[in-house]
Amino acid sequence: MGRAIKVGILFSTIGPYGAIGRDSRDGAEFAMDEITTKHPGAIEPVFIDPQGHMPGYLDGARSMLREYGCRHIVGTITSIARKEVIPLVEKHDGLLWYMCPYEGFEANENVIYTGACPNQHLLPLFDYMLPRYGRRPYLVGANYVWGWEMNRLARELIHQAGGEVLGERYLPLEETAVERIILDIEQRRPSFVLNNLIGPASYAFLQAFKVLGDRDPAFLPENCPVVSCDLSECELDEIGSGVATGHFSVAAYFDSLVSPENLAFKIDASKRFGSQRHLSNIFASAYTAVKLCGETIIAAGTDDPQTVRRHLSGVPLSTVFGEVQIDPDTNHMALPFHLGRINDDNGFSIVNSRPAITADPYLTRRRTKMPVRLRIVS
Repeated sequence: MGRAIKVGILFSTIGPYGAIGRDSRDGAEFAMDEITTKHPGAIEPVFIDPQGHMPGYLDGARSMLREYGCRHIVGTITSIARKEVIPLVEKHDGLLWYMCPYEGFEANENVIYTGACPNQHLLPLFDYMLPRYGRRPYLVGANYVWGWEMNRLARELIHQAGGEVLGERYLPLEETAVERIILDIEQRRPSFVLNNLIGPASYAFLQAFKVLGDRDPAFLPENCPVVSCDLSECELDEIGSGVATGHFSVAAYFDSLVSPENLAFKIDASKRFGSQRHLSNIFASAYTAVKLCGETIIAAGTDDPQTVRRHLSGVPLSTVFGEVQIDPDTNHMALPFHLGRINDDNGFSIVNSRPAITADPYLTRRRTKMPVRLRIVS
């Protein structure tokens, strides 16, 4: 290939979701180090940190595409950032590798989605929760497209199951005043709480919910759990040791996963990060995105996005998630489903799993069609 091909790594390591960004960056660097050790001079990473600011994502992506000549960018965390960056990637005919769980209803030929969409996280979660805990949940969410769309889908699922949404509230990412929501939950007494908050808002909510459970046993985790689709190991220290024990989260990967792939992954990672570190779904997803991107470019002998997509699509891929495929029709990766319960060691104990689920971002395979409503983020 001659000169090294540049690949952009675009994650915020500070700001309201800095814990997620730092784990993403660590996973990406770990994968990049493996690639450059095995193939010296083939791939050169370009790291830019937007520091949690939207203009930083746009400036960073623009610099990668124009100044550095990157045709591939691994990154962005929030759906707002993804949706802002995609037009730039389209304009330059590049590929954005998006590795976070998201709300679905998107499939772009300039994006490879290695994070889960709702039929891979929310739907199997509700299949587990509704018959066990009841059909009268309370919904909380971040006040942007992730929270809006996830809770919209949750309402549809609950109504289809003959249930009732007892309440629905939203908070900005950095808002930590959760007292009114906690009071409302205490008064309405739901079956469980679906938590689609992000960052400090989510941490403050779980801390306040612990206080509520200590005061009223009806809100202990075994009676009224909080369930999340985006909470991972790297955030548990931000919440506090033992604070969220007993509550649930969904992921395609947990550190406690028992599999040959994860055993090998953890042995390799421990050499760099130490054996005490809990690896998260975010870490594993960023690692996988960078590995697939870099190794496919090297195997194809080019970073041409169309060629890379052809090499990836529909073929078995060996990953830490197990053997998976990327659907050529949607550019989404098939992913397993795991439901983890937070334990006293600030990790997750897996209580329910499903093998790799083919992504269905528009939920077209559901027997009962769910209405699609678009929301514009201003």
